[in-house]
Amino acid sequence: MLQSIIHYGIHFGLPLVVAIVFYKSCWLKAYGIMILGILIDLDHLLANPIFDPNRCSINFHPLHSYYAIAFYLLLLVPKKTRLMGLGLSIHIIADTADCWLM
Repeated sequence: MLQSIIHYGIHFGLPLVVAIVFYKSCWLKAYGIMILGILIDLDHLLANPIFDPNRCSINFHPLHSYYAIAFYLLLLVPKKTRLMGLGLSIHIIADTADCWLM
């Protein structure tokens, strides 16, 4: 239960805090873009079983690989891709926390 609260708190709460603090004038748009980072979970559909509560996503699923994570971090540099990079990086932080709490 606590693990789920932390996991989803990071997934949805941290982008909200970042949006409100750093993107005050367009926080809703910023929040929406960052929340789209959840779409990388579509790679879970390639796994068998699709959901395994005892599996760490990091470096198991293709969009959670170390190569993908390096790309997400690079997206933080250009201003045009920063929100997307933030959303994807926050997603990876949430999944990493999940792995640590297993």
